[in-house]
Amino acid sequence: MPVRAKTRWPLRRSARSESQNSYQGTLLRMPTWTRNACGFSRWDSYGLLSAKLVGIASVVLFVIAARPAPKQSATAIREQYLSPIEMLLSPDGRRLYVVCESSNEVRVIELETRRLIGRISVGRFPRGIASSPDGRLLYVTNSWDDNVSVVDATAMKVVQTLPAGFEPTGVVVDRGGTTLYVANRLSSDISVIDLKSGREAKRLLAGRGASYLAASPDGKWIYCTHIYPDPGTFRTPPNSEITVVDTGRQIVVERKRLRNVAGVFHVAMSRDGKLGVAAQLRPKNLIPLAHVEHGWAFGDSLSLFGPDVGDVVQIPIDELDRYYALPWGVAIAPDKAKLFLTTAGSESVTVIDVARLLHSVKTRHKPFANDLSASAAYVIHRIPVGRNPRGALLSADGKQLYVANRLDDSISVIDTASDKLVSTIDLGGPKNIDAIRRGERLFFTADFAFQGQFGCSSCHIDATIDGLQWDLEPDGFGKDIVDNRSLEDLAGTEPFKWNGGNPDMPTECGPRTEKFFFRSHSFTEQQLTDLVTFVYSLPYRPNRYRLPNGELTPAQERGKAIFERTKAKNGTAIPEASRCGYCHSGPKFTNQHQIDVGTGKPTDRSPVIDVPQLPNVAYSAPYLHDGSAHSLEEIWTVFNPNDKHGVTNDLTKDELNDLIEYLKTL
Repeated sequence: MPVRAKTRWPLRRSARSESQNSYQGTLLRMPTWTRNACGFSRWDSYGLLSAKLVGIASVVLFVIAARPAPKQSATAIREQYLSPIEMLLSPDGRRLYVVCESSNEVRVIELETRRLIGRISVGRFPRGIASSPDGRLLYVTNSWDDNVSVVDATAMKVVQTLPAGFEPTGVVVDRGGTTLYVANRLSSDISVIDLKSGREAKRLLAGRGASYLAASPDGKWIYCTHIYPDPGTFRTPPNSEITVVDTGRQIVVERKRLRNVAGVFHVAMSRDGKLGVAAQLRPKNLIPLAHVEHGWAFGDSLSLFGPDVGDVVQIPIDELDRYYALPWGVAIAPDKAKLFLTTAGSESVTVIDVARLLHSVKTRHKPFANDLSASAAYVIHRIPVGRNPRGALLSADGKQLYVANRLDDSISVIDTASDKLVSTIDLGGPKNIDAIRRGERLFFTADFAFQGQFGCSSCHIDATIDGLQWDLEPDGFGKDIVDNRSLEDLAGTEPFKWNGGNPDMPTECGPRTEKFFFRSHSFTEQQLTDLVTFVYSLPYRPNRYRLPNGELTPAQERGKAIFERTKAKNGTAIPEASRCGYCHSGPKFTNQHQIDVGTGKPTDRSPVIDVPQLPNVAYSAPYLHDGSAHSLEEIWTVFNPNDKHGVTNDLTKDELNDLIEYLKTL
């Protein structure tokens, strides 16, 4: 058996080796606030505040803040990057179609010359691509338009648009070319589209956050993975599933349960149909996120299924002294000799010897998903690639692997015989890297955490949520369990944390993160400013519950009246602090205050919580500060017995439904 070639990586890659600020001995001035060209507040300077405890000792309080980035013109044009995310080869292997998420297009590369030969404009935030069996048509999912662009591959233009569910992502065509299957992330279902009529034939219920699809080689089955965990009992291990669809009957026939899993990404099948592989996370969210240097926050792993392994088997890819964050794209060699896995947070491709992997599975008689010594038996190489690698695609003969580097606007080409990077295809994106892109790179990398264990995007998947609740050490062990909040359009919603303890985003993402999360060197002043710039640039996703003309349905109108009412149904005045519109006021439906609404738990240090913003609240279940309410309805039917969280006990079931329908439109 060959000896594993183990790569020792430094904490930071050379591209990120800028000097670090330890903050030791730095004299800081009291901070002031300004507004930059992006329109958000930031720290303008540093300060030192000193005080003397009477007769005891001198105490120095450091106020750590981000130094502002170099000023940019208010009229500066934001760079239009490409953000390649998925790929597809033409049947003859001559063309590579690259889905570019940020530029809303598919770029076409001629592989012989590595030249860009076409740009196909599609819908907003495209995420997935598939082709008809003959390769004449391409199908591209547009996640922000809730539809699929049908592209004539020869003419390189859109010829038809097909409807889908909320935020379509993965897409697969059946072997006969008659039916399209689309995984819808926000509606958590699978659209079954009849290609002859161009209409949805049905929707299949999937798990939460349905995202990626793969078909079996014979076309009989389609496998769907999910980026969010299925709803479960509060403070129990998260679970997900692989949803299996029978294409002959077009029904869900199995749900392969993934225990202790939340966040499942690409899924692939071997050419012989005997081995399925899904990339996934095993979060450690039920224990305090403490002592990262002695444990880990996420298990980066794979789920194996199919005749080669029998029941679902979970295996780790991390090492004892190095973690490989956010396993994402999966490809299995045609001869099933190797398996290739992109790790989006670690900027690498993990190469696994399949024979050695299957040997480990068959000879170990107990689950070993948490055994960090296991990967040495089957991981044979780690190949550094570009930033935030996502999709992985093998050539038809399996000799080359193409990797989409989302934050480099490039494609890495790997020789699969030597497992070496042999070339990089430049997709032609902007060469100037602006503050938002720099911050985005920081957000999506795991370079800063001890041993590269995780990054911002490990919890905020694709800069959204993860559907989990965490026990964060700064609040005390077992105290202040917190639900993961959305990052959409945060400017003007300060303070942060569920108790409002962080007054601004530099505090939220700065030294506090270094001390309690990363357990390693954190961001420089410039990096922190860039990261905050990126976070504040995140927009709202489209709201699917609003009518196109902006009007409200009758049910939504009735719900709006309940939201704005000042009197209970018996005619008595509702105290101002108990009115929905008092706390949830302003353009983002938060008065930015902290209040006790009766949802405190014995584990909370205080019942007072920060009033959350409400736009797109329908997308961020579960609810309440600790995620104990599975649905909007449970907020008032289970957790509001004394009418402290708005007066709702006088509402009928239908009236409460109307209120919820209105809230979904915000």
